[in-house]
Amino acid sequence: MRAMTEKPAKLTDLPNIGKTTAAKLEKIGIRTPEDFLKRDPYEVFHELRTKVDPTLCRCALAGIIGAKTGEPWHKITKRTAAEYELRHPRHKWGPC
Repeated sequence: MRAMTEKPAKLTDLPNIGKTTAAKLEKIGIRTPEDFLKRDPYEVFHELRTKVDPTLCRCALAGIIGAKTGEPWHKITKRTAAEYELRHPRHKWGPC
């Protein structure tokens, strides 16, 4: 296991990011943790929804936000969904 001071080497080293999400992120040009961390995670999620997978749910949003903040997705789902709704008032969530 790497020391806590080392930077994540690949997308799946980030919290909440598995192989499937990493593959989706790569489709929008995010290939490294540095690429991901310098972007607004809400905009990353929005771009994923519009360009890659329109079925992404509020749990996926929480996973993306948590990858940036270090929080577990299941503890921030309601809060992050509410923030996304403020930014995108016409959005309607599908099932998780």
